[in-house]
Amino acid sequence: MPAPRVKNTRVEAREPINPFLPDLCNSQALFLLVLVAELLALLLTISASSGLRDFSWDKLALISVQVQWIVLFSAMALCRMRFWLGQQTQVQAGTASYVLVLVITLVLSTLGQWIIYGASGLLFVDDQHFTFDYWLLLDNLVIAAILSGILLRYLYLQQQLRNQQQAEMQARIQALQSRIRPHFLFNSMNAIASLISTDPDTAERVVEDLSELFRASLAEPTLIPLERELTLCKHYLEIEQLRLGRRLQVDWQIGSYNSDVKIPSLMLQPLVENAIFHGVEPMPKGGKITIKVSQNDKQLSIVICNPYMLAKKNVQNHEHSQRHNRMALDNIRRRLTAHFGSAARLSSSAENGIFTTYIFCPLAV
Repeated sequence: MPAPRVKNTRVEAREPINPFLPDLCNSQALFLLVLVAELLALLLTISASSGLRDFSWDKLALISVQVQWIVLFSAMALCRMRFWLGQQTQVQAGTASYVLVLVITLVLSTLGQWIIYGASGLLFVDDQHFTFDYWLLLDNLVIAAILSGILLRYLYLQQQLRNQQQAEMQARIQALQSRIRPHFLFNSMNAIASLISTDPDTAERVVEDLSELFRASLAEPTLIPLERELTLCKHYLEIEQLRLGRRLQVDWQIGSYNSDVKIPSLMLQPLVENAIFHGVEPMPKGGKITIKVSQNDKQLSIVICNPYMLAKKNVQNHEHSQRHNRMALDNIRRRLTAHFGSAARLSSSAENGIFTTYIFCPLAV
C-alpha cells in the first residue's frame, strides 16, 4: 500500500491580530515621517544658530541628513519588527522599540561624525587627526530619547485606537452576519420532517442546504468569492421553493464576471430572504424574484427585484414590516461600508409594485 503523499504547505507570516505600532512602511506614513523629520531638523538648526539672525543653510543640510537617516532607518527597522512586536507584551514591545531607536541613533550619529563632519574637515585639528565629539553624540542621544519617547507613545495610542475600532467593527459584522430569522429555521425543520417518510432524498438535500447556510453564518466574517455567495443563495431558494412551490419564481440574470471577484459573506442571502418575506409571501398568488449580476471595469453591480403589496387593511403590520426591511438594508449597508468604505453603495426604490435593491461595490479580488 503506497504511503500517502504529504502536501507541502508554506506558512506565511500574517498580520498581527493587535499590532503594537502602525504600519510605517506605507507611502503615506513615510511621507509624514520625512516631513516631521525635516521640521525637527529646522527646529534644531534654529536652536543651534541662536535664532534666525544667524541661521545657516549649511548647518541645516548637515542636521537634516543626519535626522532623516535616523528617522528612516528607525521606521524601516520598526516596520520589519512589526509582526514580532505584536506578539510581545506591551512593556516588552515598548522597551524594544525605544531601545531600537536609541541604538540606531547611536550608530548613525557615530557614522555621521566620520562621514559628514570628517569629510568636510570641521572636526579635524591641525595635525589632521580626527577628534570625536562625545558631547555631540550625547546631545543626539538625549534629543532622540525625548522625541522618540513622545513619538512612539503617540504611534502606540493611535494604533491601539485603531485596534479597538477594528475589534468593534468585527463584532458588529459578526452580529449582523449571524442573524437568521427563526421562522426560516422552523419552516425548514418542518419541511424536513414532512419529507423524511415520503421523499428521504429530498429531505437529505434540504439538510445539506441548511447546513451550508449555517456553516456560512458561523464562519469568520470576511470577503468570499461571488460565485460562493450565489451558491448559498441558491441553497436558500431551494429550501424556500419546497415551502412556497409555484408561488415562488426566480429569474437569474447572471452576466459575465471575474471568478476572483469577492463580496462580503452572506450579503445577498438576507436580501433574497427579504424579497421573499416582504414581497412574495404576502402576495396571494406569489411572485417572481429577479437577481441581476453584472460587472464592468471598475465595479460590480447587483440588482434584486421583487413584488410588494401595500397592506392597507393592517397599517400597523405594514409599518412594522417596512421598519424591519429598512433595518435589514441598513445592516447590509454597514457591512459594505466596513469592507469597502464609501466606494460601495446600496440603495432601493419602490415603483409600480416592484421593490428594487441596488448594490454597487468596487472589485475586490
